[in-house]
Amino acid sequence: MLLRMKEGVAKLWAWARKHPVLSSLAALLLVFVLYKVLAPAKPTYEYVAETVANGEVESKVTASGKLRALNTIKVGAEVSGQIMQVNVDFNTPVAAGQVLAEIDPTRFRARVQQADAQVAMARAGLAQMEANVIRARTDYEIQQREFERRRSLAAAGYLSKAGLDGASSQLANARAAIRTTAAQVESARAQIAQAQAELESARLDMRRTVIIAPTSGVVINKLVEPGTTVAASFQTPNLFEIAADITRMQVEASVDEADIGLVSENQEVRFTVDAYPDRKFPARVRQIRKAATENQNVVSYLVILDVDNKDGKLLPGMTANVDIITGRKADVMRVPSAALRFRPKAGDRDEAEKKKDKDKKDGPAEQAVYVVASDPYKPKRRVVKTGIAGEDYVEILSGLKSGEKIVVRSKSLIEKKASDATEESDDDDTAS
Repeated sequence: MLLRMKEGVAKLWAWARKHPVLSSLAALLLVFVLYKVLAPAKPTYEYVAETVANGEVESKVTASGKLRALNTIKVGAEVSGQIMQVNVDFNTPVAAGQVLAEIDPTRFRARVQQADAQVAMARAGLAQMEANVIRARTDYEIQQREFERRRSLAAAGYLSKAGLDGASSQLANARAAIRTTAAQVESARAQIAQAQAELESARLDMRRTVIIAPTSGVVINKLVEPGTTVAASFQTPNLFEIAADITRMQVEASVDEADIGLVSENQEVRFTVDAYPDRKFPARVRQIRKAATENQNVVSYLVILDVDNKDGKLLPGMTANVDIITGRKADVMRVPSAALRFRPKAGDRDEAEKKKDKDKKDGPAEQAVYVVASDPYKPKRRVVKTGIAGEDYVEILSGLKSGEKIVVRSKSLIEKKASDATEESDDDDTAS
C-alpha cells in the first residue's frame, strides 16, 4: 500500500512538472476550498453598545382623557313656545345678563293681563266685604240700643218677657253678622293674595321668554334657530352651552387601577393634543376621584388636571395624551431601559450565565445588564441595583461605573433588499 502511494505521488509530481499552469490553478483552487471549509463564518450581526453616564431619570404614568371647560353651563328654556329671535352664534363672547334668544311672548302677555284683571276683581270684592262689615257693625249698635231700651221697659213692667226675648235674638243676629262679614273680608284678602301670586307667576313666565346668559363666557354650542318650537312640559330643553372661562380648563384623564396608586394631588403633568403634536402643555393633578369606572372588565379612575389656557390654543373636547410625572432625579447614573431587557444570543453566553438566567426565571427577580468585554461577541453579565425607572432610562444605584460600555441591542449585518434599503432592522434577543 505504501509503495503504491509513493508511485502515485511520483506520477502526480511528474504530471505537475509537465503541466505547471494547470497544477498551479489546481493548487489555488484547493487552497480556496480549504479556506472556505476551515475559515470561521463571518457573523451576521453585531452588538450595539452605549456608555454609562449621568443624566436625568423620570418615571411617569400615561393616560388619556378629554379637555373640558372648567365651568360649562347649559342654558335652557323654562317655558314652552316658538323661538322668535336668536342673538348669538357659536364662539360668540357673552356677558352676564346678555339676551341670547327670545320666545314668542303673546300667550304669556295675555296671561299677565288676565291675572291682573283677577287681582282687580279680588280687590273690588274686598271693598264690598269691608262695606258689609261697616253695615253689620252699625246694625249691631242699633240692635244693642234697642235691647237696652226694651230691657228698661220690661223692668218697669211695660214690656212682656217675649218682647225682651225678641230684642235679645235680634242683637245676637247682629253680632253674628259682624263675625260673618269679618270672615268674608279675610276670604277676600286671601283671594287677592292668590290672584297676586298668579299675576307674579304670569309675569315670571313672561320674563322667562327672554333667554339671558347667567354668566360671562363663550358660546360653545347652539341648539336652536329662529322658528324652533321648544317644549318645557316635562324637562328643561337645552338651548345653549356656555364655557364660563376657557382661559382655565381641565383634563379628565382615565388612569388604570394598576397605576392609580402612583398618582397624587399636585403632581406635575405634561400632555399633548393631536392638533399640536410637537407641543407639550403643562398641567397639575387637582383631584383623584374615588368612584371607579369599569369598561370591559378594565377598572380605571378619573383624575382631574388643572390646565392654563391663556393663549386659547386648547379647545373643549380635544383628546389629551397625558404623562403624569410620578418621580424625577437629576444627575444620577442611568442606563437605557433597553439594556435591562437585552440578552445576548444563546451561542454568545457561557454555561454559567445560562444557569444564572435559568435561576432568575425560577427564583426572585434580579436586574442585570451586559458589559462589553475584550471579545465584542462575548459580553459579560453584570448584576445591578436599580432606582426609579422611566420609559427611556433607568437609575443605577450600584453595579456599574460611569464610562463603562453596556450592550443595548443587536444589529443585523445581512444586506437588505433594495426596497428595504432605507430601513434599519434590529434583531434583539430579550428574556422575560
